[in-house]
Amino acid sequence: MSEQPVISLLGSTALLFEAPGALALVPQQHLWNLALQAAQWPEIDEAVPGMNNLMLTFRTPPRDLVGLRERLLQAWQQSTPLALEGRIIELPVVYGGEHGPHMQDVVEHTGLDIDTIAHLHSEPLYPVYALGSHPGYCYLGGMDGRLATPRRQVPVLNIGAGAVSIGGVQTGVSASAGPSGWNTIGRTEMAFFDPTQNPPAILRPGDQLRFRIERIIR
Repeated sequence: MSEQPVISLLGSTALLFEAPGALALVPQQHLWNLALQAAQWPEIDEAVPGMNNLMLTFRTPPRDLVGLRERLLQAWQQSTPLALEGRIIELPVVYGGEHGPHMQDVVEHTGLDIDTIAHLHSEPLYPVYALGSHPGYCYLGGMDGRLATPRRQVPVLNIGAGAVSIGGVQTGVSASAGPSGWNTIGRTEMAFFDPTQNPPAILRPGDQLRFRIERIIR
């Protein structure tokens, strides 16, 4: 770990630790380990791993920020990848048509046809890197690079729950309806967030998802 992380304050209540390097499973596993360690520190209320980052919220504003920063850097340098034991979950997806309103944009950007996009997207076993954006939303790693498509210049104001989308080199599934700047290529009926359950988010880091083609609408 020769590159140095970036550590920045988020007001007086939180801190953001940004890991160096590209998105990949092993650095993400280092962050999972760091989150477990930091969650035990007395001044930390919550440690929330994101994509290549870790947000720490404070119980009270820390008096020794320099000391906290040094402790974080030392823990990062000494951390080892944490391979979380998760579940393998299969998601049936309808690709294209009204369920994939931005499929044509992905076709035009990648030069691939709809069938090829659906099959390339459904082949990997995707590790859940982090939850975020909105309750239950999962960020996934391992997408085939040939599917990479830039995020939309103008976000869509309302994409339905279960939307399967591509944003840059990442893919993800929306747990609830809301705005999105990603390219939606399909939809699954599976629910990812249930406030009556504990925990309410169905998925967690370390789980793995496999998309199964239920239907392709051309």
